[in-house]
Amino acid sequence: MFDLTVKQIVAVLVFALIGWAACGATMGIGMALTTLNTTLIIHVIGAPIYFIILSLIYFRRFNYTSPLTTAAIFIAFVVAVDFFLVALIINKSLDMFRSFLGTWLPFILIFSTTWVTGKLAVKQPPSA
Repeated sequence: MFDLTVKQIVAVLVFALIGWAACGATMGIGMALTTLNTTLIIHVIGAPIYFIILSLIYFRRFNYTSPLTTAAIFIAFVVAVDFFLVALIINKSLDMFRSFLGTWLPFILIFSTTWVTGKLAVKQPPSA
């Protein structure tokens, strides 16, 4: 995968897992404390914040992949875990994918904030 070592692939996936877990914790705690709609609003605000922080750390300390590749890996991981674990196993329903606020907007924000953060965080060589 793009000439990455296993260690580098694992590093990128660990950051994606941490972001997904933070989103999952937000949903779990929110559902226990408040309404579904309020939880979804908190999640749509929190998801990009989590991934901005994780992206900053990743790009400043590791930077094994380009911003676009990192954004694609992060969102592919989140979508896959949401589909196979959350929807199919936990919820036993694909209904979550009908919600723009609950699913699609967070996906868009996770991808875009990761990509933009990477573009801003990666130091570009000076132009000649």
